[in-house]
Amino acid sequence: MAIKILAIESSCDDTAASVIVDGKIKSNVVANQAIHNMYGGVVPEVASRAHQINIIPTIDTALKKAEVDKKDLDAIAVVSGPGLMGSLIVGVTFAKTLALTLDIPLIEINHHQAHAMALFIDEPKPRFPLLAMTVSGGHTQISIMRDYNDIEVIGRTLDDAAGEAFDKTGKLLGLDYPAGPIIDRYSKKGSAIFEFPEPKVKDLDFSFSGLKTAILYFVQKKKKENPDFVKENIYNICASVQDRIVSILMNKLVKAAKMAGIREVAIAGGVSANSGLREALVDKGKQLGWNTYIPKFEYCTDNAAMVAITAHYKYLDKKFADLSLTPKPRYSL
Repeated sequence: MAIKILAIESSCDDTAASVIVDGKIKSNVVANQAIHNMYGGVVPEVASRAHQINIIPTIDTALKKAEVDKKDLDAIAVVSGPGLMGSLIVGVTFAKTLALTLDIPLIEINHHQAHAMALFIDEPKPRFPLLAMTVSGGHTQISIMRDYNDIEVIGRTLDDAAGEAFDKTGKLLGLDYPAGPIIDRYSKKGSAIFEFPEPKVKDLDFSFSGLKTAILYFVQKKKKENPDFVKENIYNICASVQDRIVSILMNKLVKAAKMAGIREVAIAGGVSANSGLREALVDKGKQLGWNTYIPKFEYCTDNAAMVAITAHYKYLDKKFADLSLTPKPRYSL
């Protein structure tokens, strides 16, 4: 009998559902919340209310696209954290109710692990051990994956994540939210002529708060000299900011690969959609003899397909959760 799992993701502002059958993604549906653009960032209360509206039609669409009846499901998987408490409550509560109603197992998924597991959705799939750097708006970390359910975090952000550095910089420059894709696009029209500092952080950990402050002071100083500085130099500023963020990430990844002696190297998470980071990984891989991997764009940002593939391997290992499961906003691997 085929293993059929429904996966649910509601950790931030995207309501997502996916159906996986015997390890193959059959549907991947995401309902976005464009309303946050007007606020320049995600508003938790607005996000949780939107999840309540979106979750049923999103799941229904995923099941229909996969041509799977909910009565034929073998398990329900849901992200329990990390994330926004209100958003997580909606997904976790729905998943628990559905699992109880259908009398099937519930599978708890860590959002960080799911991003890394997106690398195993399509071919070519990485081999173990794998060095994976997950980079998004909420987290930046480097992990050694020895198996699907054996992950060791060896480096993480001490404060802000790389994605947040992109978005906060974009807000400072007057760009729309989310600013990451805009900075990426603008950077192609400019040159990295402005220098920003690389944080001095020991070991394999990250810190982006100091970089954000340096960019803020730089812009303030330049605007005092010329009020139109940002407008006249927007492309070069974006290119310079992106160049520094990418170099910070790649320098840590190179250091981790040397320390661990691993040549299977990957990036995942929302920021892995950034063209500068993708190109840097490929170039560094050729230079150092790595086998490099990056998920398809649709699996980089928050989605439920990454939750589904994670759930598939947890199901095979019979890693089921109790129905007393509660959201874990600060859930760490």
